[in-house]
Amino acid sequence: MSGKYLVTGGAGYVGSVVATHLLEAGHEVTVLDDLSTGFREAVPAGAEFVEGRVHDAAKWLDPSYDAVLHFAASSQVGESVAKPEKYWDNNVGGSMALLAAMRTAGVRKLVFSSTAATYGEPVSTPITETDPTVPTSPYGATKLAVDHMIGGECVAHGLAAVSLRYFNVAGAYGSYGERHDPESHLIPLVLQVALGARESIAVYGDDYPTPDGTCVRDYIHVADLADAHLLALDAAVAGEHLVCNLGNGSGFSVREVIETVRTVTGHPVPEVAAPRRAGDPAVLVASAATARERLGWTPSRADLAGIVADAWAFARREETHG
Repeated sequence: MSGKYLVTGGAGYVGSVVATHLLEAGHEVTVLDDLSTGFREAVPAGAEFVEGRVHDAAKWLDPSYDAVLHFAASSQVGESVAKPEKYWDNNVGGSMALLAAMRTAGVRKLVFSSTAATYGEPVSTPITETDPTVPTSPYGATKLAVDHMIGGECVAHGLAAVSLRYFNVAGAYGSYGERHDPESHLIPLVLQVALGARESIAVYGDDYPTPDGTCVRDYIHVADLADAHLLALDAAVAGEHLVCNLGNGSGFSVREVIETVRTVTGHPVPEVAAPRRAGDPAVLVASAATARERLGWTPSRADLAGIVADAWAFARREETHG
């Protein structure tokens, strides 16, 4: 059965891919985005677009909507350290206003874009949803605060909500891929080297307790991530706040990513050794058992070469048309 959904932040990387999946499934979609980091051309054809802040969601949200999928947030860890006030305002203030608008409109279902940054330094691997949440950045702290806010809303007001804690999202879906400014994610940065837009890729630390000495991360294809959001809409239960990690349950090292880019692109990728970055854990890998059990979700695009190939196709298209 088709539904009507508001997608906040739907002009961004993940939001645009989820909005596309919703449309492909026959749903009606409205994208709300202030275009501070998103792109108007990333809003999929067929979606209604409203330019505005999530703080003002009450202007557009009405009882005709079945649910909200909430992606609107500032998401740069480094910037959050330098400008924490921006993150508390955008991420927490915006989410609080959105929850109030949903309450007023009687929209009682929410899927929230959370993050593995809520955990901070992991106490065990793979990370489970019951592990301690001790964020090491204002970004992670604001996302955790919103998770707590949603939990209270579920208990007090019967909201049906699912928070999805992403690990490293990568790849592209059709004409939708990563475009961050500044770019901070490893795969698009390495692809910039392959394209000749960057001279080399910095490897921050090569003495970690991992097989090749470099950090290991759990990469999840953005299309698998989008599938989880649609499943979460069906799994949401009134009065319950379900939290699910999204990852493949296995990791790839920085050097494995670089070597995969060399193989996929056929281009040399010079490396430059750099000191460890403060707060970089050796291994960040998710346990996605809860998502498998509660959502019925299993990632189908876990092959790193396939993830890189999709991202490479998008990067070349952007270079040609950009």
